[in-house]
Amino acid sequence: MEEIKSTIIQRIKTHFSDATEKEYPYNRVDFSVKKETIPAILFYLKDEMGFKHLSHISCIDWLEENEFEVVFIVWSPTDKIKVFVHTRVDRENPVMDNVDMIWRQANTYEREMREMFGIQFTGLEAPEEFLLEDWEGPPPMRRDFDTEAYATNTYWERPGREDAKDIRETIEKRSGEILPDFAKKYTR
Repeated sequence: MEEIKSTIIQRIKTHFSDATEKEYPYNRVDFSVKKETIPAILFYLKDEMGFKHLSHISCIDWLEENEFEVVFIVWSPTDKIKVFVHTRVDRENPVMDNVDMIWRQANTYEREMREMFGIQFTGLEAPEEFLLEDWEGPPPMRRDFDTEAYATNTYWERPGREDAKDIRETIEKRSGEILPDFAKKYTR
């Protein structure tokens, strides 16, 4: 396994000068690259190195650093090894290239990140609405999103809810379960 990892590192660093690597035990290697390098490195990993499977794309909100970190996880079924490709995107202008032409399932992850974090993927062809129907608030997975304030303003204080009952009362009556004290502050 160490020989395979060493070969991967050598090939990536030869073709992508901005790539910095971090090795992990067993079957994992991580690379960090500039966001402009993402499509090229992913194409290379898939077409030249046999990383045929896109396992996941995730996003981390580094609020204090004013950046998002987007992580692509790819798998080589032949070598049984994972490569994580990390990049950083500015929170104030979160734009990066779309990669769904490499792996079609990337479209789902990119649409989710667009709605949940506000990251725009250049060239992404998809309906605007994905998971959040009729959403008018800021992206809800950003760390500075105030979930409690949004829920209070949206669901408790809007007109027509004056006689609304907390659903937990109905559940308590039906099941006999008592609402724990820590949760009572969220009821009316």
